[in-house]
Amino acid sequence: MKNKPPYALSSVDNALLLLQLLRDQGGLRVSDAAEELGIARSTAHRLLSMLVYRDFAIQDDNRTYVPGPALAAGRVSGRPNQLLRRAVHPHMDALCERVQETVNLLVRVGTQTRFLASVESTRLLHVGDRQGGVLSAHLSSGGKALLAELAQDQLEQLYRREGDADRLSEKDWKALLRELRLVRKQGYSINRDRTETGVSAVGAVLRDASGEAVAAFSVSVPSARFDAQRIPHLVREMRAAVARAETALHSTESR
Repeated sequence: MKNKPPYALSSVDNALLLLQLLRDQGGLRVSDAAEELGIARSTAHRLLSMLVYRDFAIQDDNRTYVPGPALAAGRVSGRPNQLLRRAVHPHMDALCERVQETVNLLVRVGTQTRFLASVESTRLLHVGDRQGGVLSAHLSSGGKALLAELAQDQLEQLYRREGDADRLSEKDWKALLRELRLVRKQGYSINRDRTETGVSAVGAVLRDASGEAVAAFSVSVPSARFDAQRIPHLVREMRAAVARAETALHSTESR
């Protein structure tokens, strides 16, 4: 029998109850959430807004909140990624300081990319913290950098299986293959407004001591600042940060 903790936090409990309601009912309006939890509409709206911010919910065209990608995301293994975050985080901080843009650490889980960590830019106009977020791998910069490491048959398993929800159309499949060839050639990937209007990014993989791509860095930039003249600078700084982060990661792995 489970007992309620003696110092329960009602706001946390309400947020968790909303997650359960989204999971079980498939959709909620603000008024529904307020009634179910016995809270004010304004409080329900704030809680649902935070779930949207962290990708646990999205709002459809009818202003109904429905489960977001984070609720359906696959499991990410624990301890290796904790070590990864700890090893590379100082280099994310340094990269953010140098380029004055938000820096992210991502891993791929199937056809999704998961944000393990973010270092948020302090500029007035900047891309926010992405930690915990989920994006389609074939659209995000870090995801494309990681997909470019896969062989053709592995890509087909992800995107060409009959009846699979993630199956790409013939047109999108051919476009993805062309894009991944370019990523392999140049060593980095670009996302221009593909995952979110007004947000662009560059991404590159991080390799472990055996040379396997285990994660990716991305630098997220408001599209208004993402011009052709600036991309080479962002790529140079990101590559230098990746090299330093890999050295730190390899040192951690050898202990």
